[in-house]
Amino acid sequence: MTRILSSLSDIAAGYDALLCDLWGCLHNGVAPYPAAVAALQDFRRGGGRVVLLTNAPRPNALVVEQLDRMGVPRDAWDIVVSSGDAARDAMFAGVVGRNVWFLGPEKDKGFFAVPPERADAPPVVRVDLDAAEGVVCTGLFDDLTETPDHYRLRLEQARDRGLKLLCANPDIVVDMGDKRIYCAGALAQLYTELGGESLYFGKPHAPVYDLARRRLAAAGGPAEPRLLAVGDGIHTDVEGGLAQGIDTIFVTGGLAAESFGADVEAPDPARLADWLAARGLSPAYAIGRLR
Repeated sequence: MTRILSSLSDIAAGYDALLCDLWGCLHNGVAPYPAAVAALQDFRRGGGRVVLLTNAPRPNALVVEQLDRMGVPRDAWDIVVSSGDAARDAMFAGVVGRNVWFLGPEKDKGFFAVPPERADAPPVVRVDLDAAEGVVCTGLFDDLTETPDHYRLRLEQARDRGLKLLCANPDIVVDMGDKRIYCAGALAQLYTELGGESLYFGKPHAPVYDLARRRLAAAGGPAEPRLLAVGDGIHTDVEGGLAQGIDTIFVTGGLAAESFGADVEAPDPARLADWLAARGLSPAYAIGRLR
């Protein structure tokens, strides 16, 4: 039975570290949620560690720059771990070859910066699709105007050549302010539907959780931390947390807010129970908005 919380402080004392999603939990893509910021600051003041665990396709340094621009205070978190970190490591390990077609916006070119731990790896070179050994996808070229269907022909060409697609962000959609936009996961989903092979490294898949645990330990966290995951993506944050054996808070006021009644801060218990049962998932907790 999923317990509906009034605030993070209801259960905070039972956990050493928080794995917190960004979009829909800490911010809306434009500005931070003040109550969520305060909740994370309180958790840290109580001795907890906050790992911002995001499916952003960019390396964590670029995610931090975005958070700074948005006005998220640095005392609200300890570590940032991104899907981009885990996927970039795999790319430099050669999982889709060394000559790749890059499918993503200009802002994601930093994905190709060589991480220190892969300094000795052979280079990965961006090439045209017809010369590529694989596809690296961080998103749409223009996510404000395009949909995955704009890429159907090129994805069919990649499939016909037997190319693997590395997906740097398993999210299907996110909400930027009041606009819903498609992510790399939507393109990877279409590629799979077309018969291609897509590779994932962010939530709900294990590599990004393994990386978060390693970085938390390297930063001085406890050897066996009591972890709590928080997120609004039922098939990314919640499904991933449950698969990892981590207690999880489902933030109902994010992507699926319209399913739980008129008050985004107070999900209707009956609607929530039916909605979760239909998906076969039972997170330990739910909350309207992180606070």
